[in-house]
Amino acid sequence: MDLKKEISEYIRSGESNEEGLGLEIEHFIVNSEGIQIGFHEISSLINQVGKMLGADIIYMDGYPVGYYTGEYSTSLEPACQFEISINPYSNLDEIRRIYEEFYELWEPVFRDRGYHFLTNGNLPLVEMGALDPSDITLSPKKRYKYMDAYFEHSGKYGKYMMRASASAQVSIDYKSEEDMVKKLRVLEKISPILMIMMENKTEEKSALKGAEDKPHLLRTQEWDDLDPDRTGFVPFSLDRDFGYDRMADVIYSTPLILLTYNGDTTNVGHQCARELVENNIIYIDEIDENRRKSLIEHFMSMGFFHFRVKKYIEIRVADSVPIEKALGYVALLKGLVYSEENLNILDKELSDVDSIIKIQNAVEEIERNGFDAAIYDGRTAAEWAHYLVRLAKASLSSKDKEYLKNVRAIWNYGKQAS
Repeated sequence: MDLKKEISEYIRSGESNEEGLGLEIEHFIVNSEGIQIGFHEISSLINQVGKMLGADIIYMDGYPVGYYTGEYSTSLEPACQFEISINPYSNLDEIRRIYEEFYELWEPVFRDRGYHFLTNGNLPLVEMGALDPSDITLSPKKRYKYMDAYFEHSGKYGKYMMRASASAQVSIDYKSEEDMVKKLRVLEKISPILMIMMENKTEEKSALKGAEDKPHLLRTQEWDDLDPDRTGFVPFSLDRDFGYDRMADVIYSTPLILLTYNGDTTNVGHQCARELVENNIIYIDEIDENRRKSLIEHFMSMGFFHFRVKKYIEIRVADSVPIEKALGYVALLKGLVYSEENLNILDKELSDVDSIIKIQNAVEEIERNGFDAAIYDGRTAAEWAHYLVRLAKASLSSKDKEYLKNVRAIWNYGKQAS
């Protein structure tokens, strides 16, 4: 079996009748002046806390960069954004419990050193123009050194994305190829509404330099103008023949920048997996099953699309938000994607949104006009947001409906809870 087919089969192996919801939240760890914690300090703390928990320590290029407990893992993003990734659960109370235990563990550790948790789509000092992201030091991981150099030439906002952005991500299950395609199709079409519902800014009118007419979705703008080879919406995902094989082809053809093996990283530039195999840099016939699996997972990780298809669908369109808002978002997605009725309703209502260009046009309207943007069928983003909440509410349990209330809130700028 060739490697592209193995990627397709890897995706197929994710088919599940479970209805799990995995939640990841990236946090800025900042001092009273809004400056982020340094790599060596937080790396040392991760090592200490991980060992205290008896967790498995995760290393990269010889540095402790995270740990895994069995219920969640932690990791460091390029400028020490501190991420928790919670295993998939269908019970929102369980997700809350795990997050709260993580927070209650780490909050005093950071407080004793003069730091605190902060959730925002962008580091406030950068968002407000008080700090240039170039002045933020990256973690000394080879991965980020190679990415930083690559993104200097691929788009405008590499330094913003790596040094000053943070997100909240949710993963969902699919039970078949048809189910994956439908869920991805619907999620991509409603994603402009999800983006504005989960926008988390410091100031209402802040904007990126050179894009003053677009005061919304700053983090989305940064990603969209990062690198056209690996960002935006999944190529071909609205085509009639899209499925596991087409998704595998996208993954197999995405430039990799770097290659990681046994915790060490090398630079491969613009070469994609297909080229590495064809140029005999990767000898497929000479590597064992575990290495093939790790390669496939690495190939997938280097596509930064708004959605990733792995053994689940990863939804990557929300800013980093406090846990209450994040749980409301999880409840919203649960009520939409795990209701066959709601999926079918949205699939039918949005059938005229038949190209990625139309979805991107909606994103750009919202970037300019926020909730007032007139998008699909002339309805505003606010009207669509209320409609999505209403649909989700109809399919959720009474307990989950309580969580859903938290996604309705529109931020009072500058007053977000950590």
